[in-house]
Amino acid sequence: MRVVAGEFGGRKLKTLTGSNTRPTTDKVKGAIFNMIGPYFDGGIALDLFSGSGSLGIEAVSRGMEQAVLVEKNFRAMEIIRENVTMTKNEAAFQLMKMPANQAIQQLALRKEQFDLVLLDPPYAKQEIVKQIELLLQNGLLSTRATVVCETDQSVVLPETIGKLKEWKRQEYGITAITIYDWED
Repeated sequence: MRVVAGEFGGRKLKTLTGSNTRPTTDKVKGAIFNMIGPYFDGGIALDLFSGSGSLGIEAVSRGMEQAVLVEKNFRAMEIIRENVTMTKNEAAFQLMKMPANQAIQQLALRKEQFDLVLLDPPYAKQEIVKQIELLLQNGLLSTRATVVCETDQSVVLPETIGKLKEWKRQEYGITAITIYDWED
């Protein structure tokens, strides 16, 4: 696995061995960012189920100013730290070792707002709709926010969640990518 494009493009990323994480393939990652960018002019990203940190690192590589990487697994967090160190731009990343819903609560207390949210939870444990609703209720999304959800292709998310409307849905093998933007 590697960073696909941008400032860190081509750099190899480490992944956790075993079945604890399911890294987004380079092909799917490249497709996601080509749909939503492919490059950004600043902003803050939230990678709520970081795994290896790949999606958040890709977002910063492509122009996001910062990324908050949330992961509850200790071993995965160690891999994220190594991958962030590889960027030689550690200041652009904030790591939070805790479950996603707890991170949402802490970020709400700090009144953070995100321009890009990446949701790639373990397929069997996904609560994407609930988590997007929590992000909305807590004012964590900027009015230009894009929310990217990666699920098993059999999962069909609602067309609208609060003020967010599905902009695009694409399938890649067993993976589905659903992208939400603010409803006009």
